Amino acid sequence: MRGTALLPASKSESNRALIIQALAGAGTLHNLSEANDTQLMRRLLAHPEAPEFDAEDAGTVMRFLTAYLAATDRHALLTGTARMQERPIGVLVDALRQLGAHISYEAREGYPPLRLRGWQPTSGAPLSVRGDISSQFISALMMIGPLLPTGLHLQLTGAIGSRPYILMTAALMRHFGAEVDVQEREVRVAPKPYQPADYTVEADWSAASYWYSLVALAPEGSQLHLPGLRRHSWQGDQAIARLMEPLGVRTEFVADGVVLRQVPERAARVAMNFTDCPDLAQTIAVAAAATGVVVEMTGLESLRIKETDRITALQRELAKFGALLAPAGRDIFQASAPNLHVGGQTVHTYHDHRMAMAFAPLALRGAVTVETPAVVRKSYPFFWEELRQAGFELGELGEK
Repeated sequence: MRGTALLPASKSESNRALIIQALAGAGTLHNLSEANDTQLMRRLLAHPEAPEFDAEDAGTVMRFLTAYLAATDRHALLTGTARMQERPIGVLVDALRQLGAHISYEAREGYPPLRLRGWQPTSGAPLSVRGDISSQFISALMMIGPLLPTGLHLQLTGAIGSRPYILMTAALMRHFGAEVDVQEREVRVAPKPYQPADYTVEADWSAASYWYSLVALAPEGSQLHLPGLRRHSWQGDQAIARLMEPLGVRTEFVADGVVLRQVPERAARVAMNFTDCPDLAQTIAVAAAATGVVVEMTGLESLRIKETDRITALQRELAKFGALLAPAGRDIFQASAPNLHVGGQTVHTYHDHRMAMAFAPLALRGAVTVETPAVVRKSYPFFWEELRQAGFELGELGEK
């Protein structure tokens, strides 16, 4: 495998930038993601006075809009898909209520849909927020911090997952003129209004992870150019460059991105912690099985409340290929392939874009069918076309 693959713009950066731009009131955003989540965010923000907002299956849209609509004194219903209505949001709602938001639950306590009935901002005491459920809750609160009369003071409790996403939020806020201080267990945002600014979104490191996996599984000597990635990135999923080295992929930063090179040296066994980059776990689990590297995986707790229960989904689908994601101690899972065989299996995606793309590289080992391949629209709408350009043969039902 040789050539160039085009990546989508970062969905994480795009959705944060859209919220901050809406609060700043002006500025131009360049290279926004074409992902469904970002296009949905754009559409909803274009009609801020609407009586109802449907976040569909987009976690960042649901969480960021909850804070945005509350802090901008909106009266509206915020809802989502059936799966979204199973994803807890009580931690964020409780925090917003303490800040002065009037929010009630339309159905089950602690879950969407939400009824927002205005905002009477309070000031004063620090706000205690759990950090072990979703960093998106923390980011949502941070982004409205400059609007609060005395700013925002968050005290983070418990294990803090996906910290790089909190740092990304802070960096984008600073780009738009906010004053933000992030410490180990505290976040302070000054009551200083955002300033209009332009911003160009980086290519998506999460999307790059699937190409790392493809290079790892490709014929010996393969290399691939991925434009648009930065050495000094705000994205936590840049960790894929480090995580893929034991699986045989080396990263070289060049002027316009990175070049991936397959190398013969691979580890027999390696331990990896995904607390700060949970979206890479599916990619690594599948690539580990296909390359024969045994990976002990920790930091997977948040995978239970993603688009699907990703741990269970991985276990079911890996088993079809003779691979395992097995419990190996307290909060430890081991990815291995005692009897890997690829040849005609069908991968169920569970309405999860990352399941589709994580398993697609197995096509380099044999024929694979991916159910509902259109789920990739959530983050990487042209993924299958890029695979076609790379030489894969695509059938009507998915990847082969």
